[in-house]
Amino acid sequence: MILSWRRRRSSNNKSSEPALNDSSLDTEVMIPTHFRCPISLDLFKDPVTLSTGITYDRESIERWIESGNQTCPVTNQVLNSFDQIPNHALRKMIQDWCVKNRSYGIERIPTPRVPVSPYEVSAICSRIEVATRCGDDRKCVELVRKIKAWGKESERNKRCVVNNGTGCVLSNTFLSFASVSIEKHVGLLVEILSVLAWMFPLGEEGQSKLGSTASLSCMVWVLKNGDLSARQKAVSVLKGLLSLNQRLVDKLAEIEGISEALVKIIREPICPKATKASLTAIFYMISPSQTSVKFTSRFVELGLVSLITEILVDAEKGTCERALGVLSGICDSKEGREEASKNALTMPILVKKMLRISEIATEFAVCTLWKLCKNSKKEEDGDGGVLVEALQSGAFQKLLVLLQVGCSEAIKEKVTELLKLLNLQKNRSNCADASMDFKYLNRPF
Repeated sequence: MILSWRRRRSSNNKSSEPALNDSSLDTEVMIPTHFRCPISLDLFKDPVTLSTGITYDRESIERWIESGNQTCPVTNQVLNSFDQIPNHALRKMIQDWCVKNRSYGIERIPTPRVPVSPYEVSAICSRIEVATRCGDDRKCVELVRKIKAWGKESERNKRCVVNNGTGCVLSNTFLSFASVSIEKHVGLLVEILSVLAWMFPLGEEGQSKLGSTASLSCMVWVLKNGDLSARQKAVSVLKGLLSLNQRLVDKLAEIEGISEALVKIIREPICPKATKASLTAIFYMISPSQTSVKFTSRFVELGLVSLITEILVDAEKGTCERALGVLSGICDSKEGREEASKNALTMPILVKKMLRISEIATEFAVCTLWKLCKNSKKEEDGDGGVLVEALQSGAFQKLLVLLQVGCSEAIKEKVTELLKLLNLQKNRSNCADASMDFKYLNRPF
């Protein structure tokens, strides 16, 4: 196989002379065969040699090994070692070739950074453990920043750091210094949070350390008193913890200010990532548990329902799904349903989001509508109420369409029940917006 770089020569000659044949304007630059990776057949960017003596591009061979293969792609020999030795001589030859052919539009490949090794990660973790035992705040900051820098260099470095027990070591350091004094060691604690944010899921020991009351109290303190960057890191770690262990909600219930801190991130957005993390954390906190009622009541008092309806007006997919999930959870409580019913945006937003965002968003919207309608008081005069508002918002027609296009079994029963409730209300109030007859429900869809 021959690979080539082809560049179209440009011409500044704008005369009326007949154009030359296209092939005469093409310049081909042949890539030497030994400059190409045997897997991707592309020019080497970071050539490394395996124990079999065959050289591959680092990204290609790592993808091959991570897929579960344990043989050399070219020789088919079983790899006794997965060590990858940088082929500096070949890389320099390729760089010289790129410079030589620069006039043909070929850019010189950059010199790659040497990736971190498991040995280096283990060594720095050991030094962090020693510094932690000695209470050396400054040394810990220096070492944590080193890990942070490794993570920024490449995804490979991140995987190496995560796979060698760094999360557990940092969780222990976080707990140790948080137990002494949050204010005194806040710089170190925030640095650790910034690294832990991309280390989930943590092992059981790491979860245990971060899930302690002292560690959770520290995160809440950062959420309440930290700068924007620190608060973003803290809410990301908190979201990750709750996704792994929802039993931590009971511990959070004992920490003052957590609800206010999370709502503040939504009310005063830092970035979309922080908003989604806060909504996810709230979703776990109001999910059925011993303390969910307490949290739901507090979130309603803080005006979370109105905040969510405002967000839903023009939220992107990820934020919209999480916001609808939180609204559905809040409507499990009586005060939550009352607050949602009072908001003029609730019903139009719920109807609008059906079938427009995603399947999970539709399910949350239907569940919320079902909770509001099923538990609403039927008004005798027919001039108000949740059901009338739902009819006026076009819920009846939207639900019929949902049955026609198909919906999951999880919400099909709720959709049918909603249609029955809305049809009864339509007949009672003669609502003009709900002119479709309930007989359509008996048609095969």
